[in-house]
Amino acid sequence: MSSIKPITLHAHSSGPNPWKVVIILQELELPYTLVYETPATIKSAPYTDVNPNGRVPAIRDPNTGITLWESGAIIEYLIENYDTEQKISHGSQSPEKWLEKQFLYFQVSGQGPYFGQYTWFARLHHEQLPSAKERYLNEIKRVIGVLNTILEGKNYLVGEKATYADLSFITWSLIGQNAVESAGVDLDKEAPNYVAWMKRLLDRPAVQKALQEKEKASSASAQ
Repeated sequence: MSSIKPITLHAHSSGPNPWKVVIILQELELPYTLVYETPATIKSAPYTDVNPNGRVPAIRDPNTGITLWESGAIIEYLIENYDTEQKISHGSQSPEKWLEKQFLYFQVSGQGPYFGQYTWFARLHHEQLPSAKERYLNEIKRVIGVLNTILEGKNYLVGEKATYADLSFITWSLIGQNAVESAGVDLDKEAPNYVAWMKRLLDRPAVQKALQEKEKASSASAQ
């Protein structure tokens, strides 16, 4: 892929959503350049010219001329345009193509928002609201339980290989796992299929590279 120009990815050093995209970029061995946005830059121009919603991630792809935001849409775009060898997808094969999309939408609508709301009320809200934390902690446990059930007798969500459907869950799963374990839940006992699945994903070299880059960026921003 030496002829492919680097894709610009606007990110935050610690937010989970941009790093979902980094994992996909690493898996597809695509060149990319990270541009880190901050609370001071993300809500105003020139970044809002890229993403009027004032959130990350967003990409600018010089190979096609597209500017795109929303992590799920970005992942679908990268798969459709660059996963020509079906490294982490099943291409147009049906029903796998649609099952992959199903799980991606479950991630962006069912995992990320609940896990994010728990993080907000547990760590960032200006007052402690036990009822809010309880609600979203229960949602984290519910989502993990759904995935654990789906993964019974299976290594991956769709077919016999890891796809973007699996990989999209990683960064928020790490946050959710920490939350429920801190609340005293034994995931090895309560959700063994989920735990084994996540370990398989975290052992992938591309995933390790992405998470190492995330850790390095988080450390740098904290200094």
